[in-house]
Parts: sequence; structure tokens; C-alpha cells
Amino acid sequence: MKPTPISLPDPAPLLAFGAHPDDIEFGCGGVIARETRAGRPVHFVVCSRGESGTHGTPAQRTAEARQAAKILGATLEFIRLDGDAHLEIRAAHALRLAAIIRRVRPGIVLAPTVEQNQHPDHWRLGTLVRDAARLARYGGLKELRRVPPHAIDQLFFYAVTPDAEPRDVTPVFIDVLDVQKIWIEAMEAHQSQLKTRPYHLLQMARASVLGQRLGVHLAMALWPNDPLVFGSLAPLGRSGRRF
Repeated sequence: MKPTPISLPDPAPLLAFGAHPDDIEFGCGGVIARETRAGRPVHFVVCSRGESGTHGTPAQRTAEARQAAKILGATLEFIRLDGDAHLEIRAAHALRLAAIIRRVRPGIVLAPTVEQNQHPDHWRLGTLVRDAARLARYGGLKELRRVPPHAIDQLFFYAVTPDAEPRDVTPVFIDVLDVQKIWIEAMEAHQSQLKTRPYHLLQMARASVLGQRLGVHLAMALWPNDPLVFGSLAPLGRSGRRF
């Protein structure tokens, strides 16, 4: 059963952070495709050029990321913090990310989960983004006074790998069947990374197994940083059918 299309009235932008050029596409690309298809502006911020990876040069990986973002209908910028595999948790980094949040003024922010059994850049970036979302609200920070404060509606975490999935947080699930071709195409744009293993097939397998648990064909999970609040029951989707 295909999901009912969602029409969003002038939705606030979605801002997605990735530690490496392929994290967003593999970790939440199907969700991104659903949002851009519904008319939501989406902006990617990638915090390295994958220079420590086994395959692909920084230039190649930059080009792949730009192509993938184009496929998904998102805009993209690169920033440099400490470099691939060298990311550290610093107040200066959180402030820099907070400045981006203030500039983009998103309603929703996506970042890697903070589970530590994964690439260290992933959970460290997730921690920095979580801090940045809070700092973006504070009007008295002298480093950010050039741009007005901004409070996001929700921070959701995505898991690039199964080991990064939080065990103590109830996720929300997004049916991504109707955008699977776009999602696959975006993942396949990262050809340099597919030389290691077929990551796109692994992600599709994860989405298929999760979807079968929920009574749909393909699904992706996001983990909210804070409890979800609704004005009424009207926006709620159905519950998942479990074994």
C-alpha cells in the first residue's frame, strides 16, 4: 500500500548535517527524498571531504556529494572542522554549527546519532549538533550576535549503521517506498565508496527488514532528541503492524 502524499504548507527548511560526504544519503536519504518531494527546502552541511577514506580522493568525493544532493533536491555546503577522522568536541565547533542553524533557520535538523559504537566522527558530530541547536536559541552569545537567535522545532538523529541505532529511544518511522529509486540513485552517486562494499544494498536491506516489521515495504527510522508534541491527533499516521 503506497503512503498518502503529504502536502506541507510552506514548510520551514530541513537542515541535515553529515560528518562525511556520503553520511546523509546512506543514513537518511529516503527521508530527505520524501521531504523535498513534499516541497520542503533541504540544505546539507558536510563537515569533511572524506580525505581519510580508503577509496576516493577529496575532489572525487566532493563531486559525488554534490551530485547526490542534486538528485535528492537539496542544496549543499562543505565546512572544515578538524578533518575526516580527527573531529573533536569543541565549543568553537558547536558555535559554528549554531551560526549555520541561525542562518538557515530550519524547522527540523537531522544529525548522526550519538551512540559511540560507530565511526567516531559520527557520534561527535551528533553531539556537536545537539549542543549547537541549543546554543542557536541564546540571544546573549557574543559570537552569534550578528544573526538573530533561532529555535528549531525538532532535532532527529539518523543511524548510518545498525550499530549506531539507539536502544533506549523510541524512533519514528518514515515510509520511503515511493522514493526508493531516487534514494538508490543518490546512494549510487557515491561510486568511490561502493568499492569497499555495496553500502546501498545494505541500506536497502535495513529498510526492507524494518518495513516488514511495520507492515510496509520500505521504512527508515529517526530518533527524536526530545519528546514530540502535537496540537491534535490529526497529524498522526497509523501505528506499525508488528509480528
